[in-house]
Amino acid sequence: MIHSSAIIDPSARLADDVEVGPWTVIGPNVEVGSGTRINSHVVIKGPTKIGSGNHIFQFASIGEDCQDKKYNGEPTELLIGDNNVFREGCTIHRGTIQDNSVTIIGSDNLFMANVHVAHDCVVGSNNILANNCAIAGHVQMGDNIILGGFTAVHQFCVIGSHSMCGAGTVVLKDIPAFVMSNGNSAQPHGINAEGLKRRGFSSEAIQNIKRAYKIIYRQGLKLDQAIEQLELMTSPEIQLLTDSLKASTRGIIR
Repeated sequence: MIHSSAIIDPSARLADDVEVGPWTVIGPNVEVGSGTRINSHVVIKGPTKIGSGNHIFQFASIGEDCQDKKYNGEPTELLIGDNNVFREGCTIHRGTIQDNSVTIIGSDNLFMANVHVAHDCVVGSNNILANNCAIAGHVQMGDNIILGGFTAVHQFCVIGSHSMCGAGTVVLKDIPAFVMSNGNSAQPHGINAEGLKRRGFSSEAIQNIKRAYKIIYRQGLKLDQAIEQLELMTSPEIQLLTDSLKASTRGIIR
């Protein structure tokens, strides 16, 4: 159902069962998939593609021009997967031609109230970003990550899968997979063991990750030396951790 007060550009393509609330504005070059609900007072600007089953709450701004001063009106994109929730006041910006011209959001994410995801970010799936998180441009996030409220992430940082940041964390360097962090600036505080249990990781896998954490943080090794040690441990979870270390361009939190 589309409310009579909603303003939808004729070129926008909405699946037949998309719900649009009052006073919402949907611009040209917007595509919205089946089962998506868009509440009142939402603004969606294209080029933007939104998948199926998403729920966008009131006063969210989706696909707006980015805040990068180098941006000069180029037709960059925002791509959003399925079953995401964008709570009140979220701002999700499109990409820039200085990167890959696209911001990408995966599926099954929860963006709580007033979360900001800047230009050219790549956010995976099954993540939770609590109220007022601010993700700067070009950040890459894996899957199954939890960011506590008011977490701020510096541009170009990489946040590994299954990691967790406490409330108010300021992330200035990369966070490896599985690592818990907190503080300004972020400091490591062990692995996200409870989260791993909830996601079905075996006791053996969690012990392997704990041993890997000690290699990285407790043995005084340089990062390349730690990676050499981890590559001797053959398991999928350690491979994921090793890959996240190799992907680091800013250096990891210490």
